[in-house]
Amino acid sequence: MGKIEDKIWQMAEPLVVENGMELIEVEYVKEGAEWYLRLFLDKDSETGIDLDDCELISRALSDLLEVEDPITQAYRLEVSSPGIERPLKRTKDFVRFQGEKVQVKTFSEVDGRKQFIGILGETTEEIVTVDVDGTIIQIPREKVSKANLVWEF
Repeated sequence: MGKIEDKIWQMAEPLVVENGMELIEVEYVKEGAEWYLRLFLDKDSETGIDLDDCELISRALSDLLEVEDPITQAYRLEVSSPGIERPLKRTKDFVRFQGEKVQVKTFSEVDGRKQFIGILGETTEEIVTVDVDGTIIQIPREKVSKANLVWEF
């Protein structure tokens, strides 16, 4: 995460948590000529995040951003659910989805590969364990560039 994402995370997380949700990811990206500030939220419920949740956080954060003004250029604020292929960032994300199918990409090779698709096993602050077709692979956390759930039909 860059400086702006870190700043927005610090501003948004208390707001999100106080409304019974969890901040999954903050993204600040340029697409074409426009900048986008995206927040991805989740919550522990059958339905997850709905439109009302997104609207609530979007309005409250917009007000906060107007006061604090951490971003100088024009941008669009988008608040949404992380979707079915939700990213896994923190240890608690990995622990919550243990037993689910995941894809893990690494910065450098682990056992001769940089991508692993399998069942998520035990995770610690140091190691992510993935069962790839019966082979248990232990991936150092500092080598993980991206990890997310994999959805199958």
